[in-house]
Amino acid sequence: MRKSTIIFIVIDVLAIFCFVLFYGPYEKFRNIIVNTAMVTKTHQYIAYTFYSEETVQKIMDLNKFIPVDEEIKLDDIIIDTGEKDTYDNEYDEAILKRNKKGDTYKYLKIKVGSYNAHLVAIYEPSKVRLITSKTFNTGSGQETVLKMCKRYGGSVCINGGGFKDLDGWGSDTPMGYVIKNGKVIWAEDNSKQDIIGITNDSKLLLVNATGEEAINMGMRDGLQFGPFLIVNGESIKYNSSVGGYDRAARVAIAQRKDGVIMFLATEGTHGSGPTMKEVVETLELYGAYNAANLDGGTSSQMVVNGTLVNNPKNVFGKPVSGGRRVVTGFGLIPDAD
Repeated sequence: MRKSTIIFIVIDVLAIFCFVLFYGPYEKFRNIIVNTAMVTKTHQYIAYTFYSEETVQKIMDLNKFIPVDEEIKLDDIIIDTGEKDTYDNEYDEAILKRNKKGDTYKYLKIKVGSYNAHLVAIYEPSKVRLITSKTFNTGSGQETVLKMCKRYGGSVCINGGGFKDLDGWGSDTPMGYVIKNGKVIWAEDNSKQDIIGITNDSKLLLVNATGEEAINMGMRDGLQFGPFLIVNGESIKYNSSVGGYDRAARVAIAQRKDGVIMFLATEGTHGSGPTMKEVVETLELYGAYNAANLDGGTSSQMVVNGTLVNNPKNVFGKPVSGGRRVVTGFGLIPDAD
């Protein structure tokens, strides 16, 4: 058989294989391709190369969520984070039983779905503060969570809100509101948006409002992102079993009814990681009464005692040494006033 004939046969076989893979009964593969392309913004053309706009939209619709339609009831949060001798269940014990007396936080390695994850219970909610990069919109204002946390003197820190990403490399321009010490320090406009923050009386406030309205409701530190995952103990619902936003590395902030604040960061990358549904189910197990999604994917970072404990990866699954540079986050700051 001639060499050129063999080459053409191989090409034909590969073409048939790709056709079956992209257009055959492999729904999970198709969902991963479309969701990964659409989430990364600069690679959306990949989805439209193989699928029609109608097919892409149908797949994206599977990941739409139904928000919790009620106002948050902060009076339900009664802050009582003192050490306990009895626990409701194993998850309650995991949160409340401290490693040693006087600890201000507890770090746990857990699973979210089948993925490794990192959960921190914070016993001093009054010390949870917004952390930000040194500058915004200057061209060089981003910082890794590790650097921000060190600069703030934080014990535990996670990344927070999003930032404009026009070329796939990010920027130091925040998306939406950033509120710090009761003042709006960044805003794109004055529209109502989902804002996640901590009030003056140390409660996690999740509200759709303008920045000024959120401050008038008592928000001390906050940022724009979402969706809200749990409000007053009621969890977000999804249009399908996919679980929302498909699979990715996740970051979330939550608060229990006793006031304990929880930071969660999972392992994963675009197309590989827990679904939002799995994140919600895990937070529910550990007693979350209110919870919100923060920026995930490559931006996912958790720092504990000066160490980046998770393994951030880019869209291609390659490790991001030291973590991606971001603009906002939340941290346990022991010296906070």
